[in-house]
Amino acid sequence: MPGKATPEAGPRLRPLDAMGARELETLRLVLRGGSVVDWRRLDFETREEVDRFLGINLFDLASARDEQRVRSILKQAVEYLRTVFGYRVADAVAHPEDLRDLFLLASGALEPRKYRRIACVVLKVMHVVQHLEARELLFRTPVREADLAEKVDRRVIGELTRLQAEGLPIVEFGGSAKPRHSLMTKLLAKRESVAAQIFDRVRYRIVTERREQIPSVVLALTERLFPFNHTIPNQTQNNLVSFTELLKSHPDGGRLGEALQFPHDDEEPDPAKPQNDFSGRAYRVLNFVVDLPVRIDEFMPRAIPAGEDLGRIVYSLVELQVVDAETQRHNEAGDSSHDRYKRRQLKRVLRRLSRGLVVPKKKPGHGKAE
Repeated sequence: MPGKATPEAGPRLRPLDAMGARELETLRLVLRGGSVVDWRRLDFETREEVDRFLGINLFDLASARDEQRVRSILKQAVEYLRTVFGYRVADAVAHPEDLRDLFLLASGALEPRKYRRIACVVLKVMHVVQHLEARELLFRTPVREADLAEKVDRRVIGELTRLQAEGLPIVEFGGSAKPRHSLMTKLLAKRESVAAQIFDRVRYRIVTERREQIPSVVLALTERLFPFNHTIPNQTQNNLVSFTELLKSHPDGGRLGEALQFPHDDEEPDPAKPQNDFSGRAYRVLNFVVDLPVRIDEFMPRAIPAGEDLGRIVYSLVELQVVDAETQRHNEAGDSSHDRYKRRQLKRVLRRLSRGLVVPKKKPGHGKAE
């Protein structure tokens, strides 16, 4: 269901010069397709900021069930580190009175600061534990794929509609799911095994008014729609927005660039090189994939033994494509058009399928093929 901008809505973006290290680090993670498991610290300053972060992850510590769930994840992470690596995890980290303090310790915003590193390590393992158990929960729970897709669509379209109404310069948005034939073609065109995972089964395209607004819109999405920590590593295609250029445009970019966790020019994409084998050379886009958290409380049985409770949150892969209106027009024309893309893709599939099966041509002077 596409959305159209309301003419009376005025832009309420956070401008680039109002972004600090935390916002830039979040943007960089999305623009380069990085992983929070490689991070060395967080940047939370208050418990209220942690509450907002947990909220976008669909955890509410005011709920006794959610708090118990987070403490269960924490316990498993600590046990793993103590058993496998012999880590000595301090009680302040392993059993915080307020779970939000674990995030503040990992940010160096709470004393004793000597616990920052171990708090970061624990949170990384918790991130993995939650994903593993959420996947197991999805396998155990009789949730139809169509029901899950409907919940995802309601959440994405609903949030984009609200953001647009609040004044974000989103001129158009819409979602689509790949039909079965397209999924088959994509798998046959991939160099990996046919069983390879498809990350863009469900895609939402967001079109901004101007290109320079894309970073601010993406940042708003991480605060309202998807948690930045659930960006899928190595699945970003970006030859549209340069993080290095963003830093150069920031009035305090030099200092902030030095404060980043990795060199700011690390893995900067080549804008002249298409990042998809079938895209035209002039095609420009920011594509990234997220694991969108979805609560499935209504599908859960009322009574679950404590030792078997895997929570109420599962994840659904969603591709988000962000592009400005002018680039969108260019992408729909000439060699960059979707029709040309599909032709190149189908040509490769046909070549792979027919390899070794094409009847050889007859040689001169022979009555039959050899």
